[in-house]
Amino acid sequence: MIRSVVFDVGETLLDDTSEWGRWADWIGVPRHTFSAVMGAVVMTGRDNGETFQYFRPGFDIPTERQRREDAGCGEHISESDLYPDVRPVLRALREAGYWVGISGNQSARAGDLLRALDLPADAVMVSGDLGLIKPSAAYFDWLADWAPGAREEILYVGDHRDFDVLPARDQGFHAALVRRGPWGHLWADDEEVKQTADWVVESLRELPALLGPRKPAGPEPVPHG
Repeated sequence: MIRSVVFDVGETLLDDTSEWGRWADWIGVPRHTFSAVMGAVVMTGRDNGETFQYFRPGFDIPTERQRREDAGCGEHISESDLYPDVRPVLRALREAGYWVGISGNQSARAGDLLRALDLPADAVMVSGDLGLIKPSAAYFDWLADWAPGAREEILYVGDHRDFDVLPARDQGFHAALVRRGPWGHLWADDEEVKQTADWVVESLRELPALLGPRKPAGPEPVPHG
């Protein structure tokens, strides 16, 4: 039985369109061009961060991220960046008795911005807070200690085959893939994903029904005697 549900962030909870657009603006590349090159990088199975190397060889993302912050145009996450199903689904899962966590490969700054949104989740912790990055085994070892329950009682929900579904399952967790964003659409029909993931969903709204309630609706009975 699932006890905890942990969500990836980018293209699972957040639509990353605006942030990638700001990166394109920062390096002086048309947004469409940046997006097209990123798509080509993703199709080869490489990390999307390698996109920058085609425009600026030697580009260092942490350094440039700090330069953006210093220039007053750093990372920004607002309510409008959330996919519409996020708040209702997180709330529904908690009301159904699940512990809900949020954790993905984001900077510490992004973690602070996520916490500021006051999402209906029990905890938010990202790779920048931890110094651990998916899909490393160390990250999933930490996740096993962070989320309540044994590994087989934890569901990890993400949009990527190689960063979410496969490593989560390899490490003994349940896994679901949501078909949205470039990676979700790319991997949703992948045979390995279909054979490995517990579920491939079109929307997070499917999860409460798939999981069902963990506890009866209404207050727990008061013991007597």
